[in-house]
Amino acid sequence: MDLQELSDRQEITDLITSVTLAIDTMSFTDLRLLFTDDAVLDYSSAGGPTGDCDVVVPWLERALGGFDRFQHVIGQIAIYLLGDNAQVTAYYTSPRVRLDPDGTEKVREVGGYHHHDLVRTGEGWRSRTMVDDRVWSRNS
Repeated sequence: MDLQELSDRQEITDLITSVTLAIDTMSFTDLRLLFTDDAVLDYSSAGGPTGDCDVVVPWLERALGGFDRFQHVIGQIAIYLLGDNAQVTAYYTSPRVRLDPDGTEKVREVGGYHHHDLVRTGEGWRSRTMVDDRVWSRNS
């Protein structure tokens, strides 16, 4: 591995972390900056829409708005570099907490993969497509 590949891998890992951090903090202005202008996000495996940020962000706000706390935990990240393009699969789990009126926590967990097609831009790596591939869920 040369220095450019090491740098690309770190920048891509940082991008994946930034995407989930923006979602978890509901910083949707920041989220939009991590995707190309023509990006397509696919949340159909989670019962959501497929479309650009203008279509997906309102759905994310509604879907996550029913929880008091939530976060993504990223596991393995498989990166396949192809020059100025990359294919990335990031494993994730996402616990989500809702408080009942009596203060009891109800936890819902989901897990799966985020598949990204990335492109190197003048501003760094950006996601051109993201597919949320939900594999499992658990409710309490």
